[in-house]
Order: sequence, then C-alpha cells, then structure tokens
Amino acid sequence: MKINLKVLTCFLLIFTVVVSCSEKKKESLVGENQIQQPINPNGDSELALLMRQMYDEAQLIKEQINKGEPIEINLNHEKILTAHATQPEKAASEEYRAFANLYLQSIKNLQSANANEVANIYDNMVVSCMTCHKVLCPGPMVKIKQLQ
Repeated sequence: MKINLKVLTCFLLIFTVVVSCSEKKKESLVGENQIQQPINPNGDSELALLMRQMYDEAQLIKEQINKGEPIEINLNHEKILTAHATQPEKAASEEYRAFANLYLQSIKNLQSANANEVANIYDNMVVSCMTCHKVLCPGPMVKIKQLQ
C-alpha cells in the first residue's frame, strides 16, 4: 500500500492547524471569561480561587492608576469572609476576620477615593494583603509584591 506524499502532507497540515486552533481557543477562554485553572493537583479551595481573582483585579487597578484612568472594582470582595478555605480553621480565626475586614475597608476606601488619593489607598490595600499573608499564609507573598 503506497501512501501519496501529497495526501500525507495535507493531512498533517490540517491536523496541525486543528490542534493549534483548539489550543488558542482554550487560552482565549481563560482570558476572556476569567476561568481560573486549579494550580494544585488536588484542586484549589474557593478562597484560593477568589484570591487569584482579587490579584488579577488588583493588577488591573494598578494599571488604571498608572494610566490615570478611573478605577473599576467588579469583584465581590465580601466573599473573602465566606469562601471555603484550604485550611478552614485559619479562615475561621478572629485574626483572619480582622485582616479580611481591614482589606474590605481598603476596597471601600478605593471605591470612594478621589483621583489624588487612589494611589495611596491602593498601596495601603497591597500592604494589608502582605500583612495578612505574612501571618497566615506566606506562600503568595512573592506574587503580591508584584502589585506594589
């Protein structure tokens, strides 16, 4: 059985295009719809996924501030108090609640700030994230520093 070289080449070209298009579609879905892919092999908690979304929104706010644009806060940050955590005992502690409430206050301050105050309040918000993570969950601190 002889395989025609033109047919084989055509088949490989079509296969390559189909595979690469499906990968691009997968990438665009993640970006456009804010689908968070689990990082941990055993899955991620609701709180971990929420905090990644908070990070993404903070990055956008940082860019808006740097461009002198009005900031937009679209995420429901109140979920920080109710989202299921990887270590529920930490999220149930008074310490976590105090840090979470300070963070939520910084979000409220951002929403009501005038243009001259936004950068300072944003910096305070990032500091509140760092402070909480220093005490309760230091892993994400390297990433949070990128928000400064």
